Amino acid sequence: MTLRFIATGGTFDKHYDELNGKLGFADSHLPAVLARARITVPVELEVPELMDSLDMTDVHRQNILQSCRQAPEKAIVIIHGTDTMRETGQVLGAAALDKVIVLTGAMIPYEIANSDALFNLGFAAAAAQLLAPGVYVAMNGQVFAWDNVQKNRSAGVFVTN
Repeated sequence: MTLRFIATGGTFDKHYDELNGKLGFADSHLPAVLARARITVPVELEVPELMDSLDMTDVHRQNILQSCRQAPEKAIVIIHGTDTMRETGQVLGAAALDKVIVLTGAMIPYEIANSDALFNLGFAAAAAQLLAPGVYVAMNGQVFAWDNVQKNRSAGVFVTN
C-alpha cells in the first residue's frame, strides 16, 4: 500500500517569520516531517498550494477533490487547516470516492515547540491504512466521521457534533 499525502497548509505548515514576527507560509514542512516520522510504507507527496484554511474557497476544495479522484492510491492523508476541515470533508464526503481520506492538521505549527503536528501526521497515516473507505478527521488521538465533528475553539480540540 502506498500512502498519498496532500499538503494544503494550515497551522501545521506555518513558518515563523522573525523579521515580521508573524506566522506565514514558505516551503512545506512535509518532506522533513515524513523523514522524521520514519514511515516505512511508500509515500507520495503532493503540495498543490499552502494556505490558511480560512482563505480556502470552493475552487480550492474542488481542486483537493480532483487530486483525490486522480490519485491512484486508496489511502490519502490531507494536511489541512483545522478551522475548515469540516467544509472540505463535506465536499470529499459527498463525492463518495472508494478511498480512505483522512484530514489532519495541527493546533501548533510543526516548527514550534510542543507542536501536535508530528503525532497527528503519524496517527492519520495509521488511520488511513486501517479504516474503511470514507472521509475522516483524525486529530489528537481521535478519529471522527467528516459529518460528525466540530472544532471546539475554546478547548482547542475536536469533538463530535
